[in-house]
Amino acid sequence: MNLPFLLIGIVVLLAVYLWSTYNSLVVLKTRIKEALSGIDVQLKRRIDLIPNLVETVKGYAKHEKSVFENVTKARSSLMKADSMSGKAEANNMLTDALKSLFAVAEAYPDLKASENFRDLQRQLEDTEDKIAYSRQFFNSNVLEYNTKIKVLPNNIFANMLGFKEEEFFEATEEEKKSVKVTF
Repeated sequence: MNLPFLLIGIVVLLAVYLWSTYNSLVVLKTRIKEALSGIDVQLKRRIDLIPNLVETVKGYAKHEKSVFENVTKARSSLMKADSMSGKAEANNMLTDALKSLFAVAEAYPDLKASENFRDLQRQLEDTEDKIAYSRQFFNSNVLEYNTKIKVLPNNIFANMLGFKEEEFFEATEEEKKSVKVTF
């Protein structure tokens, strides 16, 4: 008589555990999507600021055509990127192109003193900080999710239910290099 109740109890506990695990994995997966959306929002903001910045600098540096073309190409690549690695690569291309743009701006004291340029530069710096935070938030969620699907016994159920490991938003080799500051 006790054996059927024990078996029913075990089945119920297993079902509750599976249900709970599935729901927590769905929540974590949704957080990852939300965090990726946050990165996209900041990248879009960055993309929207760049034409204004380019136009401001163009007025002072008409002969720096290749710098503007590189910024435009990198911006276009970021807008078209649809995978995590594609976005990371395009983001890095844009970062490099913007470094060149700011180097050009350094050569024009009137431009550096322009309130419009300084405001755009501050907004872009603020956006860069938000992108960094968004990437960190995304990676924290990916870490939590990937850990949850790898630990026992969750890994058995996660695999059965089709949950796969997510990719981190990683820094490139260029971003990992130390910055050299000279005076």
